[in-house]
Amino acid sequence: MPMTRTSLRTRGAMNENDENGPAARVTRAKVAALSTDGAVDAVKKPMQTKRTTAATTRAPRPALGDVSNFKNDGDAAATKGGKKASTAKGQVATKPQGGVQKPTRNKDSRAPNSGPRPATKKPEVKQRPVSGAGAITNHKRPSDKKAEAQEEPPLKKQNSRSKEKITIIEEVEEKVLSGEKPLDLDTEDLDDPLMAAEYVVEIFDYLKDLELVTLPNPEYIDHQPDLEWKMRGILVDWLIEVHTRFRLLPETLFLAVNIIDRFLSAEVVALDRLQLVGVTAMFIASKYEEVLSPHVANFSHVADETFSDKEILDAERHVLATLEYNMSFPNPMNFLRRISKADNYDIQTRTLGKYLMEISLLDHRFMGFPQSQIAAASMYLARLILERGPWDATLSHYAGYTEEEIDPVFRLMIDYLHRPVSHEAFFKKYASKKFLKASILTRQWAKKYHSMYIDSSLSEPYTYIKDSEQ
Repeated sequence: MPMTRTSLRTRGAMNENDENGPAARVTRAKVAALSTDGAVDAVKKPMQTKRTTAATTRAPRPALGDVSNFKNDGDAAATKGGKKASTAKGQVATKPQGGVQKPTRNKDSRAPNSGPRPATKKPEVKQRPVSGAGAITNHKRPSDKKAEAQEEPPLKKQNSRSKEKITIIEEVEEKVLSGEKPLDLDTEDLDDPLMAAEYVVEIFDYLKDLELVTLPNPEYIDHQPDLEWKMRGILVDWLIEVHTRFRLLPETLFLAVNIIDRFLSAEVVALDRLQLVGVTAMFIASKYEEVLSPHVANFSHVADETFSDKEILDAERHVLATLEYNMSFPNPMNFLRRISKADNYDIQTRTLGKYLMEISLLDHRFMGFPQSQIAAASMYLARLILERGPWDATLSHYAGYTEEEIDPVFRLMIDYLHRPVSHEAFFKKYASKKFLKASILTRQWAKKYHSMYIDSSLSEPYTYIKDSEQ
């Protein structure tokens, strides 16, 4: 059914608040008829009231940025002098065909709630100085010139001070690069609480003081009628095999050998009880160093059931009472890690250093030297074998020993490497790929260069230690 004009009119009346709805089309002829015919005035007035009520009740809002459906502020407010805006009788506001027409924007066409536009800053244009009649000059007051004159000398002083700082820094860098001045490596670890960089110097000073307290008697074999140095070497070589089988920490091995030497320095032990001392010392050291130590039955089994569990526990009490429960042994692994920090934590150098440091456990000639000096000599020889460069000031500072102080221990290590293999378990342990075949590499180097560092007439090296200590 086709739509009639009445249906269009009723639709327009229903959607009179719709801003985007279609408007009724009014022609000039209809306007003229409405203005002349008196009967139509009754129709015109309700239409005007509808338009006015719609205009007053409807809140102005922009439709998709359209501002044409807002009334101007000047039309809504009363004018000055009490005059009101009036329209000619019979005029009806009509909308153009084809939808809403967007007029051009002006100052009054903005939405009333939009507020003033933000002022945009004009780009600053730097004017070049122009000479002549049209030149713009900035005249400064005399007080400003005096202030500028007073500010210039401090700038010159700052520049001179900065130059002095730069020269000082350059001198320090030259000394560091040349090896005359050590690097400060502890400040790099201030953010790491596990490194204890604030107390590391005091800690190692304390460990060096403990070295003198925990040193065994280097001549205790003189008051041991049933023992010899060779027997001690066989015992330590067997303990290295047990240590490897149980996969214990390196600190456990060093502490166990120190317990053996300190106990033998104080007590006389028979030959058939020497192995019991070694097993007990390893049992005590594993309790002190390991997170999970092996059971006493494991040590009894390793010793081929030669000693029962009760004998090992009784020997443990006796050894601890003899040593007065003093387990504060400055382990050489701590000093090795300290020196390895100055060596940039080179894994090959540190692996060779561990092998060379364990030589001091097997050879009794190292017993009179502190653990820090043995660790320094191990790193020195490892760097020499791998050709890692000279012993500079940084390495000397963090090791605590110069080349002259390292020399006695260094020569003893080369002498041990040059001799035939006498400790099989120790040699096989470091001949594996896990330890970079350190025992094979170091012995090959010692065969080539031992004549450059040790005297061939050194038949009694232990007398050499006495002479070096004096």
